[in-house]
Amino acid sequence: MSVALKSVITETAQSLEEKLTSLLGETVRSEELARPERLLEAMNYAALSGGKRLRPVLMVEAARLFGHEDEGTLVAASALECIHCYSLAHDDLPAMDDDNVRRGRPTTHKAFDEATAILAGDALLTIAFDFIADEQVHPDPAIRLRLSRELSRASGIGGMAGGQMLDLASEHRDRTEAEIRQLQAMKTGALIRYACRAGAILANATDDDIARLTRFGEIIGLAFQLADDLLDLTGDAEVVGKATGKDAEAGKATLVSLLGESHTRQELSRLIAEADELLEPYGAKANTLKTLARYIADRES
Repeated sequence: MSVALKSVITETAQSLEEKLTSLLGETVRSEELARPERLLEAMNYAALSGGKRLRPVLMVEAARLFGHEDEGTLVAASALECIHCYSLAHDDLPAMDDDNVRRGRPTTHKAFDEATAILAGDALLTIAFDFIADEQVHPDPAIRLRLSRELSRASGIGGMAGGQMLDLASEHRDRTEAEIRQLQAMKTGALIRYACRAGAILANATDDDIARLTRFGEIIGLAFQLADDLLDLTGDAEVVGKATGKDAEAGKATLVSLLGESHTRQELSRLIAEADELLEPYGAKANTLKTLARYIADRES
């Protein structure tokens, strides 16, 4: 990772951490009755556990591309990150991927218990839509409604949750390349696509620009999953921060298992070239997003 990109990621991650710490604090908000201490502690454990904050960084940088940067973008990014962190807390459960380590420390159900981890995930999912509806996100209620509806669709049956279901149904079964691409576009790609698209929407970008950032998000969503599959195959568990080799053990349907490592790396290179070409019209303003795309493809954790 370049020094410049590391600085961007660190700065945005720190700002997001501060915003999430405030939003997930002890203060009871209007129309809430109470915030049970153990549940709040588990939510904070799941959401404030570090990580690269890739999705919020993509949203912030997509908005910046069109000259938009404010606290409301961080609130919207916090909503997206709560969705992502809820999914991790649930994916790690014994009934799902059955993982004991996440980001180098015990998973939420190991640090607390399974019931608390489920409730923490439920609460993070729900509160995300509280955040995205906040007037601070955007002064236009139609924009906030659009962001909320699209976040729901990216997270639910037609997006992340549906992709997770397809993934579970694909264990120890043969899948075509098209089927694997679809499940990965839903399971992993939908929230990354949303991050890029939402940033452009927040900035009141043109329809053409929103479509271009949407395609960019689709490309790097697939690149992220391909890199993840390669890390599971070849990565060091201590560097990755979670167990590796689990995809093959669970009989997961991945493009790496179908096409092989060499072809997968060629596909990653092709995707990053397409991402670069998509952002070419924006000139130097798109350099951070281009560098992020390359980092996603080449990352080691």
